[in-house]
Amino acid sequence: MSKHLITGVALAVVAVGCLGGFARTAAAQDQKPGTVVPVFEVDSHFPTMPDHMLLGGVGGATADSHGNVWVFHRPHTLEEGNATENGYVPAPPVLQFSATGRYIQGWGGPAKGGPYEWFNRGGLHSAFAECASCTTQRRLNGDGRPGSGEHGIAVDASDNVWLTGNGDGDGQILKFAKDGKFLLQIGKGGAAADSNNTEHLSRPAAITVHAKTNEVFVADGYGNRRVIVFDAETGAYKRHWGAYGHQPDDKASKARQITGPGPQQFNTPHGIAVSNDGTVYVSDRANNRVQSFRLDGAFLKEGFVKRESKGTGTAFGVALSADPQQRFVYVADGSNERIAILDRTSLEEIGHIGGPGRKAGEFFHLHSLGVDLGGNLVTGESQGYRVQKFIYKGLSTEATR
Repeated sequence: MSKHLITGVALAVVAVGCLGGFARTAAAQDQKPGTVVPVFEVDSHFPTMPDHMLLGGVGGATADSHGNVWVFHRPHTLEEGNATENGYVPAPPVLQFSATGRYIQGWGGPAKGGPYEWFNRGGLHSAFAECASCTTQRRLNGDGRPGSGEHGIAVDASDNVWLTGNGDGDGQILKFAKDGKFLLQIGKGGAAADSNNTEHLSRPAAITVHAKTNEVFVADGYGNRRVIVFDAETGAYKRHWGAYGHQPDDKASKARQITGPGPQQFNTPHGIAVSNDGTVYVSDRANNRVQSFRLDGAFLKEGFVKRESKGTGTAFGVALSADPQQRFVYVADGSNERIAILDRTSLEEIGHIGGPGRKAGEFFHLHSLGVDLGGNLVTGESQGYRVQKFIYKGLSTEATR
């Protein structure tokens, strides 16, 4: 198994020949003296796909309480790209791998006449839907092209699998047992966007379940502009809120503000996580920020991630480190192709992992991330068609030379 050492800072690459990939050394940049950052090794052989089975654009990647890695990808992106030739087939939409990357199972997809509505695989990302000259941007964006659909995935403490979709008209979230047995649908497809509707969603991006309250928290962010909470057993509506805990306002401008006070409404709530102490973290993708809240939606704090960046946003997925204090917040920065590391207390950036590229430890449209109980990171790339795993090696106050 080939692994490459990476600290939570910018990469300085040193190439040498090796089996399975490209060796690299990481060096700190802009690191304050004494700053503690996590250290990782990227596993360049993770995961192992079955013969002639292909992974498409990855919407979501996460880990369960047993260390297994779950992936939610878009099989149709392979068919659209004519990749399914010479006996190759797309993998099922939902995939489970062991902690070492061994393929365990796959399931999911449309079920004609079935008890649930699968996610719409057509339609364009709302940010580009009216832009006739954005062909290149749609292609680069990954979510902004025909064929989006399968998006967010979470596994709760009972090993149930929760899914979201961002295709046109997707107003539902789905809950399955770990073997793919359907359990629950909340909302329905075809519902219009309305951030104050309590029955349906609109192209929800991400999802997580807080075991202590048995509630499911949803970043309802491609059509709507809010966080919405349901009972994880019955699907009953509990509450919802917008940026800073305000009531959502769908008419508010989505124009970016790179200086001064942050926008008073969410632009694209795209990732969501709940800490052990009951703090909710929401990554507001196109506003380049993370906001934190109490479980009831009361606003706590805000932190920006390269606020001046252009592109499709710097705050895609969000996850928390696995130490008891959960000292670090990890943010998938899809515009700069890296994982930003924030201090959880201040929400200030203290380091980052990775950079643009196709080699192990680099990213091509980083879209989602998760953390297992060992502190290891898993990431999904919606245009790189790839899942990577970063093995946690401990903490460091120095650059690796």
